[in-house]
Amino acid sequence: MAYHSGYGAHGSKHRARAAPDPPPLFDDTSGAYSSQPGGYPAPGADVAFSVNHLLGDPVANVAMAYGSSIASHGKDMVHKELRRFVSVNKLKYFFAVDTAYVAKKLGLLVFPYRHQNWEVQSSRDVPLPPRQDLNAPDLYIPTMAFITYVLLAGMALGIQKRFSPEVLGLCASTALAWVVMEVLALLLGVYLATVRSDLSTFHLLAYSGYKYVGMILSVLTGLLFGSDGYYVALAWTSSSLMYFIVRSLRTAALAPDNMGGPAPRQRLQLYLTLGAAAFQPLIIYWLTFHLVR
Repeated sequence: MAYHSGYGAHGSKHRARAAPDPPPLFDDTSGAYSSQPGGYPAPGADVAFSVNHLLGDPVANVAMAYGSSIASHGKDMVHKELRRFVSVNKLKYFFAVDTAYVAKKLGLLVFPYRHQNWEVQSSRDVPLPPRQDLNAPDLYIPTMAFITYVLLAGMALGIQKRFSPEVLGLCASTALAWVVMEVLALLLGVYLATVRSDLSTFHLLAYSGYKYVGMILSVLTGLLFGSDGYYVALAWTSSSLMYFIVRSLRTAALAPDNMGGPAPRQRLQLYLTLGAAAFQPLIIYWLTFHLVR
């Protein structure tokens, strides 16, 4: 019996050393929230969503993100289609800009009344790129302004609780369609007026796309100051754009090659320029009035 008891004690000690406690399958993380009942995070814990982001409106945040994706997708599609039909080297001229040019051009679009020389400069019969000539048209500002307009439209619709992917897509497609129709109408007018100038489709697209700058300023002012601020900004940007379009297109349409033409043709060219300028406020209002309430 003594032998049996010793064997039992010896065996229990052996089993205690040979069978340690198994490690836990999961780490105990309850200590992180032990200070709060129910396992909720402490007031200072880091949360994924910040309520201060984008005016504290999650719907506006979603609208901005969706608008950014639409704008990026549309930009990629446009670039893909342009590579199929247009030489990239020709487009490089209209995107040859720098920071100084963009800043001065935006200032010229907002306040063009003190600008004196509107002729596009050239060197050895080759037009200077936009970064070397403020009067040269570019496509960088219209492209970036269009994307910004889509983002701003998404934010405005989100703040007003009217955002939906269909409505934002309709805003973007409508804004692009109006510019395309305007360019086609200008091309037809240039053809009927028999204007011999260096204006190409890209030139007209650039001049037509500058309206997005006025649209952005009008909508942004309307969101900040209400409908009164919107109409004040609309009046200012529309008049500035009209003056800019008249001076730019008139200089190109009434070039030295066209100065000696018959009087009826010169009047038709002038009417074409004035008509293109007068059409700008209507498009700006039509594309922006529903974004300000």
